[in-house]
Amino acid sequence: MDNVAERFADIVGRTNLLVGEMIPEDYAHDEALTAVPQPPAYLARPGTAEEVAALLLCASEHSVPVTARGSATGLSGAARPCPDGLVISFERMNAVLEIDTDNHVAVVQPGVTLSDLDEQTAAAGLSYTVYPGELSATVGGNVGTNAGGMRAVKYGVTRHNVLGLQAALPSGELIRTGGRISKISSGYDLTQLIIGSEGSLAIATEVIVKLHPRLPYGATVLAPFGTVEEGLRVVPKIIASGLGPHIVEYIDDRTLAAISDFIKLDLGIPETVRDTAAAYLMVALESRDKERLEADVEELAGLILDGGAMDGYVLDGAAARMLVEAREKSFWTAKAVGVDDIIDVVVPRNEMPRFLRRTQDLALAVGATVVGCGHAGDGNVHLGLFCPDAGKRKQLLTEIFAVGMELGGAISGEHGIGKTRSEYYLELEDPAKIALLRRIKASFDPAGILNPGILPADEG
Repeated sequence: MDNVAERFADIVGRTNLLVGEMIPEDYAHDEALTAVPQPPAYLARPGTAEEVAALLLCASEHSVPVTARGSATGLSGAARPCPDGLVISFERMNAVLEIDTDNHVAVVQPGVTLSDLDEQTAAAGLSYTVYPGELSATVGGNVGTNAGGMRAVKYGVTRHNVLGLQAALPSGELIRTGGRISKISSGYDLTQLIIGSEGSLAIATEVIVKLHPRLPYGATVLAPFGTVEEGLRVVPKIIASGLGPHIVEYIDDRTLAAISDFIKLDLGIPETVRDTAAAYLMVALESRDKERLEADVEELAGLILDGGAMDGYVLDGAAARMLVEAREKSFWTAKAVGVDDIIDVVVPRNEMPRFLRRTQDLALAVGATVVGCGHAGDGNVHLGLFCPDAGKRKQLLTEIFAVGMELGGAISGEHGIGKTRSEYYLELEDPAKIALLRRIKASFDPAGILNPGILPADEG
């Protein structure tokens, strides 16, 4: 081992440091479709926050770029390492340290998977409500990308569900931000600054997450519409009704057919409806009272039918669970059928019809196909692009992102900018904002070691 490797090995122990060809291929990438895998030079598996801080100090002193890694389920290339860099993997820091039922919080290490946290909170009748679509994802990864998911319409995204952090800085210091408190007005909010920074400012080593009561009763309604626009126009009325849905999704006809076929799910929709429906709304309600839930479902059905739905189907429990799971895993369906890229532009929900119309026009102009689904309740549009020509795809992406921003939205609602979207962000975003982000980056990370190549990219 070289001198730097020796230093890293002294910190985490020789059995927890891999170098060069010893590093498994899986650590060279995340799930971004367009990011070429890149093996790192070093892989460290720390067991404590102090070891993480020591690794960052050593990396700063030797100018070694650092990439933090959870389960690498991200879709933006943020977990793709640098060729001469260090990957810090949190597979050994994967404990739920405490479930505090009085304050409705859990204290967890960053490597805890959502499935493990869900299992342990269930035993207390509570739930961490960020479900980004892949339960093998880690809480640390949620923090890095500000992950969202289908339940964000009711419960919010990661930044609404993380109350505090312990974080390691490139200086080798450990800081604590926030705590087991739901509000704070004392200085800059460092918790919120670190969330969504994709490992470019600090690395979370402990997370305090908010928990919610698990409600025992739930129902899912699937409604077909003749056009996507008809379905989306109903969404503001559903949100305004006070029914409090925790899932409001739109799914176009091709995507629903693909995911249903992928998991062999028969939803019981008549062929005549399937042949004429262009899109579907999937709305899920929950309650602590069964009779109240039934009344809410009836009211929801009336809203949907008055809004022009062709019909409304209350799915049985098994079908509902399978459809929700299939929708959450739609990325894998798209990947299996050869999609060239996936994006997650977010716009104000009343602008979703206009955004989708303009997107289809832009795709048609370059001979591409765009299909998808999205979190209709919060305007987060997930689109699969079938456009194998890289030049045309770059043009299309630039135009789609520009339209989203023009309509008051952003390039990414939950996947992050990472390495695959950075060039578009730098081209389309306000230069004054980018300059400010670079100054913030420099104050946290003067050596520039934390996830270089992602937002905010260095000048030139």
